[in-house]
Amino acid sequence: MATEKRNIKIKGITIQGYKSISLNHPLHLELGNKAILLGANGAGKSNIISFFKLLEAMTKEYLQMYIAQNGSNQIFLYYGAKITPKLAATICFEAEEIEIKYSFWLAFAVPNKLIISSESVETYNKMGEKLNITEINSDFYESGLGKCKDAICQDIKALLEKCKVYQFSDSSQVAPIRQTAPVESAHYLQSDAGNLASFLYYLKNNYRFYYNRIVSYTESIMPQFKDFYLEPDRSYISLKWIDKSANDYVFSPAQLSDGTIRYIALATLLLQPKETMPSVIIIDEPELGLHPYAIDQLAYMIQEASLKAQVIVATQSPTLIDNFKLDDITVIERDEDNQYTVANKMDEGHFSEWLQEYSVSELWAKNVIGGRP
Repeated sequence: MATEKRNIKIKGITIQGYKSISLNHPLHLELGNKAILLGANGAGKSNIISFFKLLEAMTKEYLQMYIAQNGSNQIFLYYGAKITPKLAATICFEAEEIEIKYSFWLAFAVPNKLIISSESVETYNKMGEKLNITEINSDFYESGLGKCKDAICQDIKALLEKCKVYQFSDSSQVAPIRQTAPVESAHYLQSDAGNLASFLYYLKNNYRFYYNRIVSYTESIMPQFKDFYLEPDRSYISLKWIDKSANDYVFSPAQLSDGTIRYIALATLLLQPKETMPSVIIIDEPELGLHPYAIDQLAYMIQEASLKAQVIVATQSPTLIDNFKLDDITVIERDEDNQYTVANKMDEGHFSEWLQEYSVSELWAKNVIGGRP
């Protein structure tokens, strides 16, 4: 008889020695249903986002390939291996009856590797008392999490495999988002939306309610838009569309503006049904190229998606952050005296008097909450 999976979610993450994050000054990131990471260029937001890509590579057992594809193991270590010979992380999960900590250490190794020197899972009761520790055996090169037979290890792996980083900044004419896609590549939205057309086609045929909402949201920022024209050509499909005229003219994806096609990808990601949605959605600067009204719509979609999944967004958009409570925001900034990234979780109660007169973006602009260059 199969064991029922626990309903778990990520409570927080501690990162050490990774990119702009010091080994001796860990970065603690608290996560609720939604987490808005706010900060200036160079503060380290993108480094936090990229940590989830590293985590995905570990979970899916292609860590060494991921390191090689990024050029060098040195770039993952805070000021290189001479200063920081290893990095570490602990991901805390909460379940109905217990709390879980998954921890690992990655150590520098020649010629161009980060080897897994330690990997473990600990469980605690709600009083904070340790119940168990499982030391995970790996081959040093790839995670042993998937080979661990413990049910909790399997639950962690299942959740982490469904953490996905999305970035739709490349909307050029040669970008994957504008290209034809195989019809069969349709069961989830790819990280660069390279299968946007086929995924929309899948939703249209299987989840019509959600497809219609995506169409409606697209129309809200592009009034002439009527519907997508999704007709497979043999085994491929393109993101064609029609407008509200009576001309029966079918437009190509090349005839969508950069901002519009990014918005369509975001709407598809955030308005999809829970059955196809990742457990954790991580988006880097989704506001790029969007009109302020579209950013307001984006904020609403993030709020809605957070009812079905955890959503982490890195941004520097005043318009976007004004749609969230200060409690949802973590300010990411660089400690200029010591040259490392820090994360400061905001507490709305602490700024209650300020919020009576100023918006969140105004507090950011005035540097009251930090996060300015």
